[in-house]
Amino acid sequence: MSFALPAISYDYTALEPYIDAMTMQIHHTKHHGTYVNNLNGAIQGEHGGSLKGLSLEAICRNVHSAPDAIRATVRNNGGGHWNHTFFWTIMAPSGTSSSAPNGALKGAIESSFGSVDAFKEQFNKAAAGRFGSGWAWLCMDQSKKLFITSTPNQDNPLMANVADQPGLPILGLDVWEHAYYLKYQNRRPEYIAAWWNVVNWDSVAKYYDEATSGKAPVLEVPLQ
Repeated sequence: MSFALPAISYDYTALEPYIDAMTMQIHHTKHHGTYVNNLNGAIQGEHGGSLKGLSLEAICRNVHSAPDAIRATVRNNGGGHWNHTFFWTIMAPSGTSSSAPNGALKGAIESSFGSVDAFKEQFNKAAAGRFGSGWAWLCMDQSKKLFITSTPNQDNPLMANVADQPGLPILGLDVWEHAYYLKYQNRRPEYIAAWWNVVNWDSVAKYYDEATSGKAPVLEVPLQ
């Protein structure tokens, strides 16, 4: 068995005008698809025996112990597969999910950052300030407090022996240029500001509830 590219639950056009259809199609089929194919190649190759049968989450959590010959490939592509599988689920067409955090999630954000607006400002800084390619994240730590961090390339906070600040992600933003360049060119802050219009706060609330139980986001990761 090997990993398969997951479907997105909405059309490529559904996030317009904030994220354009061409970007979504290329991002999903080409970029995410390549991560899946490269991860499968590494696991199915001569050095991947210890990784066969592991879940995608387990691969990310244990990437530091992957065989030397494929560790970089697994780190980049296992992270890329998990990050994007997660990313598609925390976006939704504008107006189809809660327009802002509420309930326990809102309370946790206000407790950690003072207000939702202050949280967004700090998150925006992390996303805009990530040099080169990478991600910005809202996570829960072991004390169940929320924090913001960023990671380079396709690393994520599940990679405890890799990430500067490990934790359970509940929200993440892809700031690789391929996520926004067709529409926003070099205007990353404009992309970040527009992205808030398509955040699926219902999914984020679900992942927050899972994190309070000590679980990483429960994602549908198809196999073939």
